[in-house]
Amino acid sequence: MPSASPQPQSPPRTGPTPGRVLAQLALDAALDKRALDVAVMDLRGISGEVDYFVLATGESDLQIKAIVDGVVDRLRTEAGERPVSREGQPGTSRWIVLDYFDLAVHVFDPELRAHYDLERLWGDAPTQTVTDEHPTAALLEEGTPPPNAAAPSGEADERATGEGGADAGGADPEGA
Repeated sequence: MPSASPQPQSPPRTGPTPGRVLAQLALDAALDKRALDVAVMDLRGISGEVDYFVLATGESDLQIKAIVDGVVDRLRTEAGERPVSREGQPGTSRWIVLDYFDLAVHVFDPELRAHYDLERLWGDAPTQTVTDEHPTAALLEEGTPPPNAAAPSGEADERATGEGGADAGGADPEGA
């Protein structure tokens, strides 16, 4: 019986637009459609499948559709990228995922966003919330090391906090 071996990590995208740029474009598009709780998660070195998640919440089927269409249109027109796959359809799904290889865009209704709580599930990933007032995510800046990169004492803790200072690290309140 063959032994289980770790799955190899997917190679990084070799397309013309880096994943961090795609993530910022997706953030901008979601904010343009008045999405709520717009956030980016840096999964480089944590997930072997994707480098970034962009999360957004829509308050109605119509708004969810507008957010999804806005992201797809923005990435197609400004970066020449189309999603490799799409899970869920606006109007019939309350959670839609757009897969752009090293970027996954998740658009939820408020109930499913709270239920699945991807920020907690991927608690080791640095997460940053963006707003109309602060639309640029510092963790997407060129040269930002992946979350698992060695950093001088204290720097790793700074990378794991969002703009509001809430810890997005993997701290377990139970101590387990």
